[in-house]
Amino acid sequence: MNSKIVDIKKLKRILKRRKNKIVAFTNGCFDILHYGHIKYLNSAKKLSDILIVGINTDGSIKRIKGKNRPIIPLKQRMEIISGLEVVDYVISFSKNTPYNLIKEIKPDLLIKGGDWDKKEIVGKDIVESYGGRVITIPYIKGVSTTGIIKKIIKRFGK
Repeated sequence: MNSKIVDIKKLKRILKRRKNKIVAFTNGCFDILHYGHIKYLNSAKKLSDILIVGINTDGSIKRIKGKNRPIIPLKQRMEIISGLEVVDYVISFSKNTPYNLIKEIKPDLLIKGGDWDKKEIVGKDIVESYGGRVITIPYIKGVSTTGIIKKIIKRFGK
């Protein structure tokens, strides 16, 4: 078993022993890993000691992105993200948003891509209520999973 892939009970036990380390949380579908994801996660890690990545389950992605997504199943997406050196822990969530997960983890930093309006970031209220910070990392235009899928369809047909 990959020790970076955790459930909420194990993650909370780990975080109890964190000793003045800055914990950051970010989340996403991470359906087809691409350059934007790598740049984003590297930037998030530079701001923290412990980087936790929440990943949407297949069911939540279908509700958000439509019936044709995800392309890559949850277990594989979790293994891929956990294989990145900058990622410390990976946890999945089945709701459309990680709101309840953020409430339980209580990260020092909540990090999202610059394509998100800071006021709209899910969990902002929770993190700021105890003095944590919400940070956006610049979005790299033209790099997205949806764009990659469209490019593949255009080049190779349906």
